[in-house]
Amino acid sequence: MKFQKGLAIAVLVCAIAIDVASLQVVQGQAPPPLSAAQAAQWKETEGLRAEMYRLYQAGEFGKAIELAEKVLAIAEKILPPNHPNLAQSINNLAFLYRAQGRLSEAEPLLQRALKIRETVLPPNHPDLAQSINNLASLYQAQGRLSEAEPLLQRALKIRETALPPNHPDLAVSINNLAFLYQDQGRLSEAEPLLQRALKIFETALPPNHPDLAVSINNLAFLYQAQGRLSEAEPLYQRALKIREAALPPNHPDLAVSINNLAFLYQAQGRLSEAEPLLQRALKIFETALPPNHPDLAVSINNLASLYQAQGRLSEAEPLLQRALKIREAALPPNHPDLAVSINNLAFLYRAQGRLSEAEPLLQRALKIFETALPPNHPNLAQSINNLASLYQDQGRLSEAEPLYQRALKIRETALPPNHPDLAVSINNLASLYQAQGRLSEAEPLLQRALKIRETALPPNHPDLAQSINNLASLYQDQGRLSEAEPLLQRALKIFETALPPNHPDLAVSINNLASLYQAQGRLSEAEPLLQRALKIRETALPPNHPDLAQSINNLAFLYQAQGRLSEAEPLLQRALKIFETALPPNHPDLAVSINNLASLYQAQGRLSETEPLLQRALKIRETALPPNHPDLAASISNLAFLYQAQGRLSEAELLYQRALKIFETALPPNHPNLATSINNLAGLYLVRRNLPQAIVLLARGFNISEQNLQQNLIVGNERTKQDFARQFSGETNSAISIATQFAPNNLAANRLAALTLLRRKGRVLDAFSSNLQALRQRLKDKPDAKKLLDQWATVQQQLSALSSRTPNQSPEQFKAQYAELNSQRRELEAALSKASAEFLKTIQPIQLADVQARIPKDSVLVEITIYQPFNPAAKLQQDLFGTSRYAAMILRTTGEPEWLDLGEAAPINQSIQTFRTALQDPSETRAVQQLARQLDRQVMQPIRQRLGTVQHLLLSPDSDLNQIPFETLQDETGKSLIDRYSISYLTSGRDLIRLATLPTSNAPPAIVADVDYDNTNLVASNSTRGGDRRSRDLASLKYGKLDGAKAEATLLKQLYPNAQLFTDKAATETAVRQLQAPSLLHFATHGFYLADQTQYFAPKPVSGLRQQPQQETFNLENPLLRSGLALAGFNSRNDRPNQSDDGVLTALEVTGLNLWGTQLVVLSACETGVGAASVGEGIYGLRRALTIAGSQTQILSLWKVDDQVTALLMRDYYTNLQKGLGRHEALRQAQLKLKTSRNYSHPYYWSGFIPSGDWSPLKGRLAKS
Repeated sequence: MKFQKGLAIAVLVCAIAIDVASLQVVQGQAPPPLSAAQAAQWKETEGLRAEMYRLYQAGEFGKAIELAEKVLAIAEKILPPNHPNLAQSINNLAFLYRAQGRLSEAEPLLQRALKIRETVLPPNHPDLAQSINNLASLYQAQGRLSEAEPLLQRALKIRETALPPNHPDLAVSINNLAFLYQDQGRLSEAEPLLQRALKIFETALPPNHPDLAVSINNLAFLYQAQGRLSEAEPLYQRALKIREAALPPNHPDLAVSINNLAFLYQAQGRLSEAEPLLQRALKIFETALPPNHPDLAVSINNLASLYQAQGRLSEAEPLLQRALKIREAALPPNHPDLAVSINNLAFLYRAQGRLSEAEPLLQRALKIFETALPPNHPNLAQSINNLASLYQDQGRLSEAEPLYQRALKIRETALPPNHPDLAVSINNLASLYQAQGRLSEAEPLLQRALKIRETALPPNHPDLAQSINNLASLYQDQGRLSEAEPLLQRALKIFETALPPNHPDLAVSINNLASLYQAQGRLSEAEPLLQRALKIRETALPPNHPDLAQSINNLAFLYQAQGRLSEAEPLLQRALKIFETALPPNHPDLAVSINNLASLYQAQGRLSETEPLLQRALKIRETALPPNHPDLAASISNLAFLYQAQGRLSEAELLYQRALKIFETALPPNHPNLATSINNLAGLYLVRRNLPQAIVLLARGFNISEQNLQQNLIVGNERTKQDFARQFSGETNSAISIATQFAPNNLAANRLAALTLLRRKGRVLDAFSSNLQALRQRLKDKPDAKKLLDQWATVQQQLSALSSRTPNQSPEQFKAQYAELNSQRRELEAALSKASAEFLKTIQPIQLADVQARIPKDSVLVEITIYQPFNPAAKLQQDLFGTSRYAAMILRTTGEPEWLDLGEAAPINQSIQTFRTALQDPSETRAVQQLARQLDRQVMQPIRQRLGTVQHLLLSPDSDLNQIPFETLQDETGKSLIDRYSISYLTSGRDLIRLATLPTSNAPPAIVADVDYDNTNLVASNSTRGGDRRSRDLASLKYGKLDGAKAEATLLKQLYPNAQLFTDKAATETAVRQLQAPSLLHFATHGFYLADQTQYFAPKPVSGLRQQPQQETFNLENPLLRSGLALAGFNSRNDRPNQSDDGVLTALEVTGLNLWGTQLVVLSACETGVGAASVGEGIYGLRRALTIAGSQTQILSLWKVDDQVTALLMRDYYTNLQKGLGRHEALRQAQLKLKTSRNYSHPYYWSGFIPSGDWSPLKGRLAKS
């Protein structure tokens, strides 16, 4: 929990064991002889001292201080300067100052009293120990723990010397040192001391003595701090039993014991058992104490804290206000306990969403602490932290950061390096960085916090589990789901051990693991966890607790993801009923719950039931939120979308325009929600066939989206990338639909669709890559530029995080924050662009003219894409996008782009799979020809009719079309396309821009072949791994040796004598990762690809803008983990799960290789080119990865070709290259040679390899080989 209530002192004076804690009235001491007059005068002060003590007991500290100051003045006048009674008078005034929080005034008095006693008493006198203890106690209260420790050790040593081994005062000193160790987080050192103290009390005192109860309570409190709740409980019960026997029924100390047991029950989640105890304790205090006694305020606060834990916020508020009023009356204006009460009320307001009311309270509390406490006091750090946490809630992250850093600095100064409170501050700063998207900065902090807690706390402490959870949460944000899972399981195991089976915190941990399973698409495993969490909360919490409603919502969302809408409905209705009971009628969270139910009804087509819910949610937000709040605009958009579905277009238009106006006022000009709002209005204009206006708006919306894609898909975390992938898939589908269906002859529509496709095809795959890390590596010789790149990435992360949340501050503040970060970004980009041409290319948005300028005059770019037709008039959200279809965009170096629809994807994909199967059977000839003609008729014939006489095709296929060689298709005359065209494959048309800027490497070639997949002698690598994760689905794969690989390597070594050769056990992942841009890289090894993951469609809680048009999915594992190459040790990788070299080179790792300028990469392997074809993202495999890594040309095999044929093809291919043929034409000629041969004319033999990337001849030394 970031916002800590530790200052609330929930355990009321649990251990009154320090000597100074009881104000002593000195009577009958035997001081040095006084004169008769002096003795008489001192005797006259007895009445004053007795009244002073009475006033202290009544909590009237101010009046007690007046008398203490009067007694001291008399004592200073009549007593000798070193008289013990003078020391006691000084001590009494110091104690009262401390009770009022006037610590700085108490200190010189305690030092003076100690000096007197050091002068007049023997060095081992017990009263001297008392004075030493008093000063140590003050230092402890000031947070000066390192100064207190030697004093307490000195006092203990005196008492060990002066007193019998079982004397109660000795136990007090032992106890005091134990308390200090607890404050320092040295719990394991405190425990034996408290056990020793208890043993002394048990020996020295009767079994029902009140002081024995204090000692028992102290040990129980330590056990509770260690998370040993089951051991603490019988001790608290024993202490209570003693006090019930020894004390009157209304004694304050009895109330303390009752309160302590209640506090334990609260920690165990036994809230219903804690409540009557806290009420009983409060009743005792109300009877025993004056109405404005500070201890009464503590008891009131404790009951209020319980009500907050139960979600009974409206009942907690008057209690907290009463406690604050008491302390304002009883304490000086700068007393720390007054600041605690102020803080507690602020905490309640924060829980109620009343952030603007909480802020001045937290600022007031902080001001008090800054006045009352030393600058490095831990409680000051806590107050700073609380204000920072509020700012974080308000989205004022830049204001929160220096506060968190200040709090951390204080604790690093004041506390030992392994103190648990230090871990809290570290975690808070990490949480802020996580919210800002600065995940790489958050990770070492969370790891440090976890390490502290692992050192300081027992292995089953709940706080340790919380740190484990925090790190797991970060890994989830980074998409490192397989690393998050064991952490969440470990945390859950701790909670299950440490907490009762129905504790609310256990439900949180269970829910966290369920959330991970949902993100992985493991819905059947998530369901029983969510049901268990719900059952716990139903048992532990009141029936109207908001956390219970949240659990109900979670299960409902799972049912919606599974399409079990009828089961989700009663859950959402029940959750709404709870929120209606628990929250004020205009609370914003109530509007969220109403929206959730409305979203379900709309998905079910129950539009008439949806409308009153959306209207009610809108009304709440109009009442509760400022007129320009983005959430208000979201509600307006939701209602507009409903009206659009109902055909009430005029009403919808007015609402969309109103929402857009709010977003334009509240958000920066390139905020993604603004783009969505613009797109919503454009969709309405499409329904009305107002195409010009719709296209203008879509162009504006898509341009904003492009800016956000630029910042989010480069440095955003994987979850953010997935969210943006979903959003722009809807935009891309919309643009293509307009060009192919709404306005097929509209030039503006065609250009918009072409630009959108060129910018976005394969974009998410680029984003999931390690290209930023690779760029950082290439800047290693430019430290200044590398530093600028890191600063730029941090700013981009902050912008990304800022874009992904709804602002809580004013529009002016939010825009100013956004503008400041944008200004920093522009300055850094300008500086970086001068230092790195590669960086400049990375950030420049793709323009249609730039692509056209790089298309040769005798060539044409053919972009084939799969899309889902957009239907803006759909009544249901799920019907916005239709059945998948293929479309083609044709682009020449001059002129306008042309679009054509190729038909439904399903029959084309069926033809592809049938054809692909036939291709791999050399005995099938006639069937192959028929299928080649059929597929050509479906795909290429419509395109060919628009190609004219062009003979060079720059072809960028999509989805399943990536799995077949187009050269094998047959035209109307029965001619194969390889005979008509030279085909150069691209993963995206924008690769043409990239190819024009790549350098050319002349480093020696590298050959990786004849791999020993069973190698068990690998050693750990020292190289840095950027993408060392593995897909869960990879676990069972194993491979045998490739028979022809050794001969292939021998041939290539003859052709390129200077090549580096990596074979057998040397063909390792480490060796490949250490390559530095070889001019040529040839792999003869197995490649793998994993089938597409199921993509589940699921609703999100409708708290904000309805993202329309958008397709909500989850369970997107990083696609670059789903394909790769097998290297040495692949088969034994599971025996080395934590080793850096496991024989698996994923496509993600390929993107981090240094192939910058590598002229040619050949993957002569089994099915390496197939990848995991996935909707909208082209080939999910090694082709794109190798392109991102910087290679110019890639040759990949689509299936395992016959070894002898592969040797012939490779020999001819490399020979043709050395003759100066282009990199693609050299392969085409080698394939034509096989095609016309007697034995290898079947496409299985000659068409298995396809070329992509640069088609020009090799350069430099390779060209001269």
